[in-house]
Amino acid sequence: MQETLAILWFGLLGVLLMGYVVLDGFDLGVGILHPLAPGDRERRVLMNSIGPLWDGNEVWLVTFGGALFAAFPVAYATVFSAFYGPFTLLLVALIFRAVSLEFRSKVKNPAWRGVWDYGFFGGSLLAAYLLGAAGGRTMLGIPLDQDLRATVAVRDWVHPLPLLSGALTVTLFCLHGAIFLLLKTEGGLERVVRRWAWRSYGAFVACYVACTAYVVAAVPRATENFAIHPWFWIVPALNLLAIANIPRALRGGSPRYAFFSSAATILALAFLFAVAMFPNLVVSRTNAAWSVTIFNGCSSEKTLGIMLVIALIGMPFVIAYTTVVYWVFRGKVKLDESSY
Repeated sequence: MQETLAILWFGLLGVLLMGYVVLDGFDLGVGILHPLAPGDRERRVLMNSIGPLWDGNEVWLVTFGGALFAAFPVAYATVFSAFYGPFTLLLVALIFRAVSLEFRSKVKNPAWRGVWDYGFFGGSLLAAYLLGAAGGRTMLGIPLDQDLRATVAVRDWVHPLPLLSGALTVTLFCLHGAIFLLLKTEGGLERVVRRWAWRSYGAFVACYVACTAYVVAAVPRATENFAIHPWFWIVPALNLLAIANIPRALRGGSPRYAFFSSAATILALAFLFAVAMFPNLVVSRTNAAWSVTIFNGCSSEKTLGIMLVIALIGMPFVIAYTTVVYWVFRGKVKLDESSY
């Protein structure tokens, strides 16, 4: 029973992570694209496109961290000790990004607004890159001893896969954010955003091809589960179709379908990452037997069972809240006195 609950919680963590990267992904993408806006009014439009949404989107990340701590405490301790520096930078980036959103329009001064514009951009870019690089480093594995103590040096981050996966995440979020902005802007700004979407798409495809080729060639463990469960190959096929549908939707003037396709691309990549890792949560490069799996790193059966009940009660409220907020603030952005 404990093993079944562990598998269920691995899946639930995957759902939480997917929810975060899809929803906060376009937030971060908007932040990265923000300095490219042609003027102050356009920058305000970009900020207000995510203004009512960004804080609720980050709830998914907070919930993911709390669930990881409760369901897989060994993995939580190992990952956070190994990635202490990058995770601290990630926290600083997310805080600075939030502060920039709130402070930017408090003073009508170009210098003041310029500082917070680049704070918004820098926080968004750093957060997106660190999320991707952490995924790449996790897939490669980290040096673990038999006591599950990890030491990750700075040089371990200067590796092709973390660099590629960081670039892949940044370009994907830029694409996702640009397509989201097509739903929220109009007129001249919408035409500018459309150019951003096409350029982001080209950069993403290049990073996607390079990152995929490197993983297949250098991390054979990543495809082992596909040999055991061949039906998993359906997901890469659907992923390619979603990627191919983005330019089709953009040319056809259907940004809503393009947004669904970019969201499907993110979901597919997150799913493939989970399949590549399963059943590992932390892969030991020192000795495979020292890896933290969902079975040797999980909480007790009673803890997992109680948490599952709480999740089944709480998750519908989170989903309902998210749905209502997105429905209320749908449509094009209109600036007023209360806008950012």
